Amino acid sequence: MISFISPAVADGAVAGSPDGGFINLVLLVGFVLIFYFLMWRPQAKRQKEHKALLESLTKGAEVVTNGGILGKVTKVNEGYVVLEVADGVEMNFQKAAVAAVLPKGTLKSI
Repeated sequence: MISFISPAVADGAVAGSPDGGFINLVLLVGFVLIFYFLMWRPQAKRQKEHKALLESLTKGAEVVTNGGILGKVTKVNEGYVVLEVADGVEMNFQKAAVAAVLPKGTLKSI
C-alpha cells in the first residue's frame, strides 16, 4: 500500500500560496453579506411592518386573517382581536393571525 504513495507527497506538505487565507476570509465575508442582504434584512423589514399593522388595528377596520377569513374588527385587546365574520357572528383571533388590513367597503363588495 505504501508503494502507491508518491514520493513528493510522502516527503511533506505541499507549500500553499501565502494569500490563500486572505481569499478564504474575503469569500466568507462575501457570503455573510449576501446572506444578510437576501435573508435577514428583508425578514426584519416584514416583521417591522407587520408589528406596525397590528398596533394600528382599530374598531371598524376590515381585515383578512392568515387563514383567509375576512371580518370587521369589533374589539381589540392586548393579544386578541374579535372579528365579526357575518351578521351577529363574532370570532376571537390572536392579533398575530391578522395578515392585512383591507380598504373600507371591501366586505360589502364581496
